[in-house]
Amino acid sequence: MFSPRSLLRSLYHMPDRLKHGARRREAESRISARTIGSVLMVCHGNVCRSPYAAARLSRLVAEEGRAIRVVSAGFIGPNRPSPPELIELARGRGLDLTDHRSQLLSSSLAKADLVVVMNVRQAGDANREFGVGTDRILILDEIGPGAIDTREIRDPWGQPLEVYEQVMARLDRCVKRLAELI
Repeated sequence: MFSPRSLLRSLYHMPDRLKHGARRREAESRISARTIGSVLMVCHGNVCRSPYAAARLSRLVAEEGRAIRVVSAGFIGPNRPSPPELIELARGRGLDLTDHRSQLLSSSLAKADLVVVMNVRQAGDANREFGVGTDRILILDEIGPGAIDTREIRDPWGQPLEVYEQVMARLDRCVKRLAELI
C-alpha cells in the first residue's frame, strides 16, 4: 500500500525510470568514444560519495594497470574528513579514506576529461559555474546497471548506517561500470 507521499515520489521520478535505458545507452556511447586520462568525482561536500567513488575507481583502474588520474571535489566546506561510518565501510571494502580531506571544486580541477556528479543539479552547477561542457559531465547513475528509482545517488551524510551501506553498494555498481567504459 502506497502512502500519499510515496505515491507522489514515485510519480515524480517516473520519467527517470522510463528514460533510464536511453540515457544509459547515450552516456555509455559518449564515454566510450572519448579518451579519458583524468576523472573528477564531484558531490556536494566531498566527504562521502565523491571520495568513496574516486577511491573505488582509482583502485579498479590501477588493478588493470591503467594510468588514469582520479580526484574528487565538492561545492562546499574544504578540509573536512570523511565521517567515521564511511571510513569503516570503505575499510571493509578494501579502501582507505582516513587521510581524505574535502576540497572545493575549482576551474583547474574541472578541466578533467570526465566530470562525474551525483545528481542533475550538480551537473547544472558544474556547467554554469565552472564551464564544464555537457559532453564531459556524467551523472553517475546514468550508467548504473539495472533499474533505478531516481537518477540521484543519495547523500548519506548524517543518515543511519544502512543508508551508507546502500549508497556505497550503489556507488560500487556504478563505478565498476564506469571503469569498464573508460
